[in-house]
Amino acid sequence: QVQLVESGGRLVQAGASLRLSCTASGRTFSRYVMAWFRQAPGKEREFLAAISWSESSARYADSVKGRFTVSIDNAKNTVYLQMNSLKPEDTAEYYCAAERVPSWRTVVLGTDQSDYDYWGQGTQVTVSS
Repeated sequence: QVQLVESGGRLVQAGASLRLSCTASGRTFSRYVMAWFRQAPGKEREFLAAISWSESSARYADSVKGRFTVSIDNAKNTVYLQMNSLKPEDTAEYYCAAERVPSWRTVVLGTDQSDYDYWGQGTQVTVSS
């Protein structure tokens, strides 16, 4: 079983930067895809970024490209989401997700919730104007 624990969310002012962390445990993660999503009140969960555990590639939603950066520290089993130039519309609950990729399948960085098998509990980010 894979456990994901997010941290780092808090209240910040517009224009600030924030780094979220997602620590994974329970498996060897060499063939996993890790992703970040967010969900604002009354809205659907939105894909933000995905990265393969081997760090060979990353993918971003157009809405955050150039402002958010996803990265992995393999030694710490931790995925990060660096968020810069935050806006009030970035206010949401942020979730980490993981997909185990079978050895027979090509690694694809999915953007849909259904692509991911495991989810963290979320961390709240609030951006004040």
